[in-house]
Amino acid sequence: MRARISTALLIFIFVGLRPSHGQDPPASNSAPAPIATDRPAATNSSIVVPVGSLQAENGFLVTNLRGQNTADGSETLVRVGILARTEFRFTAPDYYYNLSGSGIGTGFGDRALGVKEQLGPLPGKFEVSVTAFVSFPTGVSGVSLGGYDPGLQVAWSRPLSSKWTTAGMLSLYGPTQDHSHNLTGESTLLLDWQLTALWDGLWNTLATFRNAAGNASLFNPELR
Repeated sequence: MRARISTALLIFIFVGLRPSHGQDPPASNSAPAPIATDRPAATNSSIVVPVGSLQAENGFLVTNLRGQNTADGSETLVRVGILARTEFRFTAPDYYYNLSGSGIGTGFGDRALGVKEQLGPLPGKFEVSVTAFVSFPTGVSGVSLGGYDPGLQVAWSRPLSSKWTTAGMLSLYGPTQDHSHNLTGESTLLLDWQLTALWDGLWNTLATFRNAAGNASLFNPELR
């Protein structure tokens, strides 16, 4: 099988409740701990949401890849804490708009259901989580992958100091192509810098490995 490698570099500076990719320090009685989000980076958080809580995350993305321009949103991910180390995940259908007039269509993509399990903290200050999910062919023709497609994501993180955190994720996806699943791998690396109490800077790079014809995996709802 010939492999195709696609790489991308994402840099974010944003304001709000800062995302934490590792274990949060204990919060004082007067100040709640920062929430742990899977947005806006391409690397999942390595911890789950607290049991009994519901967290909704949204985003907007413009992609320019091999001459094809696409905008999509709202990238809604709903996370529900069901056990101390387990969360249920629902990815709502994302709306894709083709800006280039060729390639994929315009309309809603597939939805997905999944479960995330937190394994850490582990020795060496590492946090690790495992997410398994499946997407359902609910989107419009030209956007939907057209099959029930599984995915597995292993995210990790480690604090480097009080201000710096490094993280990454290894993933396997099985997007449908030509009535079969095209095995696709992805690896990411993230560096987070806490600028202030409200501002963070993120550097996130990713590489995707697929066979030479495996372009459909770019629109798997859990890749965003």
